[in-house]
Amino acid sequence: MNREQFCRAVLRARIPDAVILHRRYVLVPGAAAAPAASNNRAGRPSNFWLVRLLVMGCVGLAATGSEAHPHVWVTMKTALVYRPDGSVAAVQHAWTFDDMFSAFAAQGVQALTKGQFTRSELQPLAQVNVDSLREYGYFTYAKVAGRTQKDSFGDPTNYWLDYDPKASVLTLHFTLPFKNPIKAKQLTVEIYDPDFFIDFGFADTDPVQLIGAPAKCKFTDQKPTDDFFTSALKLDKSFMTSEVNAGMGMNFANKITVNCP
Repeated sequence: MNREQFCRAVLRARIPDAVILHRRYVLVPGAAAAPAASNNRAGRPSNFWLVRLLVMGCVGLAATGSEAHPHVWVTMKTALVYRPDGSVAAVQHAWTFDDMFSAFAAQGVQALTKGQFTRSELQPLAQVNVDSLREYGYFTYAKVAGRTQKDSFGDPTNYWLDYDPKASVLTLHFTLPFKNPIKAKQLTVEIYDPDFFIDFGFADTDPVQLIGAPAKCKFTDQKPTDDFFTSALKLDKSFMTSEVNAGMGMNFANKITVNCP
């Protein structure tokens, strides 16, 4: 059975009874022996958010075949938080998911008011989100003077989800502290999914802020262009989606570059 046939089988099955295998992730609800997914008190595995992304990938594959394209869209706003000594202490993210994924992710969340979710009602899902993102480095990468800083972020703090009932979208807020605050003449922060499964894009208005930065520090933000996106989709369509996308996400990185003379 190839991936497309498997995904079609998953989509026909009831998700709680499905066994989903993709990359290194295995979901076997209720099976304590499954090493890649331990169940929490709600009966959901700790990587449930990622599993939902994988199911969304199956949805996209079943609908469009093997074309290379993302399956989840995130509109983001990012702030860099500075210390009094001029070093950068943390990156603050606000990621708004597309309405389809938001509706999918909110399934099963118990809400007191129909069609609305409070921060406390969404907090268990927010916890799953940040726990699941850890292995991916939170899709956030730092460079100092052009050199990548490996393992530069600590565990997220101050994280929560909110829900906009008018737009029917979820927004994940979280702060990524640097393990060691960075003081540099040039700092670049990039946000992207290496596999281009998730398409990150800056918001159209006020996408970037510098909080508490020295007065002389200036930033530029860079989005991937539509022309580049179109040319990237001309890849060999004989590959399955995961194979086509592997490593291509860096070409669609959203970049923040701060220069402090």
